[in-house]
Amino acid sequence: MPRGSSPRRERQYEHIKDSAEKRGESEKRAEEIAARTVNKERARSGESKTASRSSVTDMSSSRRGGQRSHSGPGGPTKEQLYNEARQRNVKGRSSMTKSELSRALGR
Repeated sequence: MPRGSSPRRERQYEHIKDSAEKRGESEKRAEEIAARTVNKERARSGESKTASRSSVTDMSSSRRGGQRSHSGPGGPTKEQLYNEARQRNVKGRSSMTKSELSRALGR
């Protein structure tokens, strides 16, 4: 957990981590899921210094409930694919559609 987190966010982190472990995730993966979720919620509520656009404008993690997990019906959003393409330095990504980004990333 980031320094300066509230006790509420600490409890939320532990709850999400325990939940992920019960679903069969490894401890390391459960910690990652919990930290990402809590950090996104902190960004949405203005508790963090910086926040990505998707963290602020996207629906809350608790409401989404895994709706766009990688194995879910819609898969990742176009913005998530674009961010991954940017990290991988894919050329021409700015003019690609969601399906083109998906293909370029090998999904």
